[in-house]
Amino acid sequence: MADTSDIRNGLCIEYKHDLWTVVEFQHVKPGKGPAFVRTKLKSLSHGRVVDNTFPSGHKIIPVRIERRKYQYLYNDDMGFHFMNNETFEQVALNAALIDNPGLMKEGIEVEILFHAEEERPLQMEFANDVILKVTYTEPGLKGDTATNTLKPATVETGAEIKVPLFVNEGDLIKIDPKTSAYVSRVKEE
Repeated sequence: MADTSDIRNGLCIEYKHDLWTVVEFQHVKPGKGPAFVRTKLKSLSHGRVVDNTFPSGHKIIPVRIERRKYQYLYNDDMGFHFMNNETFEQVALNAALIDNPGLMKEGIEVEILFHAEEERPLQMEFANDVILKVTYTEPGLKGDTATNTLKPATVETGAEIKVPLFVNEGDLIKIDPKTSAYVSRVKEE
């Protein structure tokens, strides 16, 4: 059993019958009254972020989480299927455990968080930025260089994101999977 002095960023705890990761924390020692720990917790089951305050010395239940690298294979009515490249074991996840399923492309590397004691998948995260090809967007007009102006674009997975005016059909673009935001263009190799 641990207490609030063990809280750190990334720690996974069991709290209110759910699993939460510590996104941010601050030990506060006011001039009057007892010390406490102010935290931001993110739920692994539904992704909601909440603020919570623990009194100093409060007992917490840490949960051991393992990150494992997998490769995305395909999706069907059973869910999204992934394969471990070392053991070749496969696991299927439903869309609720995936942060941004619209950006899933076959062969992409991801990390799946597992509850270590129960061997239960908790969440899928992208290993890094996603590179996808633009399949449809309105053409940009020559000389139209207004700053911070975005237009909709459809990428090869069918997801629609906002891109700058200079991006055209056929361009490879880098997308931040956490926010589904355009990062940059990528040169074809």
